Amino acid sequence: MEAKDQVLQAMREIGAPVNAGKIAEVTGLDRKVVDKAFDALKKEGVIVSPVRCKWEPAK
Repeated sequence: MEAKDQVLQAMREIGAPVNAGKIAEVTGLDRKVVDKAFDALKKEGVIVSPVRCKWEPAK
């Protein structure tokens, strides 16, 4: 499974806006890998930020 997919799946399972640190903790991925996945997902419009520094999947 690709890092982006793991990050997105973890976000859906948590069900609340989260930061990269929480995703790294839950998935066991390195924080830098999570940050890169966040950047890619933001560019694709797959995740949105309802609260500063926290992200969730777009509706």
